[in-house]
Amino acid sequence: MGQALGRLLRERGEPIAAVASRTPERAAEAAAFVGGGAKAFGYRELPQYAARILIAVPDEAIADVARVLAEAGMHRGTALHTCGARGPEALAPLAAMGVACGALHPLQTVANPEEGVRALPGVAFAIDGDGEAGVWAEHLVALLGGLALRISAEARPLYHAAAVMASNYVVTLISAAVILMKEAGVEESLALRALAPLARTSVENAADLGPAAALTGPIARGDAATVRAHLAALEGGPEPVESLYRIAGLATLELARRRDLPEARARAIEKLLRKGETHA
Repeated sequence: MGQALGRLLRERGEPIAAVASRTPERAAEAAAFVGGGAKAFGYRELPQYAARILIAVPDEAIADVARVLAEAGMHRGTALHTCGARGPEALAPLAAMGVACGALHPLQTVANPEEGVRALPGVAFAIDGDGEAGVWAEHLVALLGGLALRISAEARPLYHAAAVMASNYVVTLISAAVILMKEAGVEESLALRALAPLARTSVENAADLGPAAALTGPIARGDAATVRAHLAALEGGPEPVESLYRIAGLATLELARRRDLPEARARAIEKLLRKGETHA
């Protein structure tokens, strides 16, 4: 994430003076990817070269990096971090020294720097921070052509849970679908190839039309017989997949009710989905 943001911002006119990492080798690699003459340093050297620092490290490392920067003499300027679940309070050691602190979380999944360069422009960013931190966060979002979402520190766990469900849990649902395809005799690579267009279209329809309007399938139709057949086939299979089918089905049922599914049909499907939950 840090390398992708560094290159994108540098290409859009934000000067990148220095890049730091835990080891000299990682720092040099990151600086080379960012380009533009950015120098590679350790964390303790950064305050000598930059008054504005974007901290893009694993969530559990943010507080340690903030402490190191504070101890190294960063007593002014601005610092942002890219954690989704926490706000400016994650940078408390720097805030105590007088640094303007905030958060800038890209609402996008990034597997590697190259993918990040392609995927980050135009996405939403959850920002927080007062004064110069908020101003700089908004400036960076504008440079990236993104959508700024003002998310307070208190609301960030809810925001981040939404992000997890829209990203990580979608991956889990596809994994479960592949498992069932393999149980049906379809080899994994073929299963992924077959399911990908269905998953992409469903996501696009949900985004374009709204989840309730985009919903199709047996629960949307009130087809209890098909749901019953699914559950019978799932018995004796991988327990997490059956549980996921039931829980996701109950959430799907609420969408179908919003689409005016007759309550009698909804209750019949709900009874099927809830049956056996106490046996887990």
